[in-house]
Amino acid sequence: MNLVTAHDYAWIRTSPLFRHAMESGYTLTLIQGRSPHEVLRAMEAEPNGTGDGTAGLIEADEAHRAEADDDPWDESYVAGAFSAPGERGDWTLVLGFDGGLGIEGACVETLSRGGRAVAHSSNGGKPIHLFHWFEDGELRTTFEVPSVRDGNSPDELVPLLRDVGFPLTPQGEHDESAPAVDRKAAVLALAERLTGIRVTESLLQDATYELGLVPEQPAEEWTGLVIDITDAHGSRLYKEWTYEDIAAASDRARAEANAPVVITHDEPRGGTDRSERGTGEWRTGP
Repeated sequence: MNLVTAHDYAWIRTSPLFRHAMESGYTLTLIQGRSPHEVLRAMEAEPNGTGDGTAGLIEADEAHRAEADDDPWDESYVAGAFSAPGERGDWTLVLGFDGGLGIEGACVETLSRGGRAVAHSSNGGKPIHLFHWFEDGELRTTFEVPSVRDGNSPDELVPLLRDVGFPLTPQGEHDESAPAVDRKAAVLALAERLTGIRVTESLLQDATYELGLVPEQPAEEWTGLVIDITDAHGSRLYKEWTYEDIAAASDRARAEANAPVVITHDEPRGGTDRSERGTGEWRTGP
């Protein structure tokens, strides 16, 4: 039985490679039963040769970014993939220093059909660290903060979350009395529990990556806006607006901004009768 915990991933805090991943933003995805070539093709990545270890991957990605310097909004990146033995067969590990963009959700759903996919990411120095677990084409559990989970079965992983070190009650709520944990280390331990793959610095550094240039994903049409903030104590602020709500508010603000300015004046009519007040018009003459 795999009893890995966050403690087994303490190495990440002294790793130059992990520091680079956190500073630039990364996504690491593990996909069961798919070859690296199959995964990169599903990502619509243009073949870009191979890279020797993470040094080769980083070099290829930085070369691409240097070429794209004239477009600061370009979100394409070079991803690297290699095979690794894990639970129930071989898996493909995909790593990209992509600012935490991650593999497009529908793509991972497709790749996980008949198997499993696990992904975790960071958006590069900002406090957004995501975890996703897909099973047979279905997003089972996703979270940023483990006490606030989403997906089709958000509570299924609660026992594992507690086992790897997350401070949760048996009901999956934040446990104030539990010791603090390195959340990123705990996420890596959780991924290993679900895949059987121990991610080490040497595993990432020594692999030969199949490289692919992942194109910028087209912007999706949005239907609403959600603010969902959870503080370190588990207190949550959640507010949702539909597209119609936002459009109506925008129309009201635009109407108010474009409304004519009405100036009232108390000048008496004819300059003599002070019993009549102005009604929003300048009045002159008798």
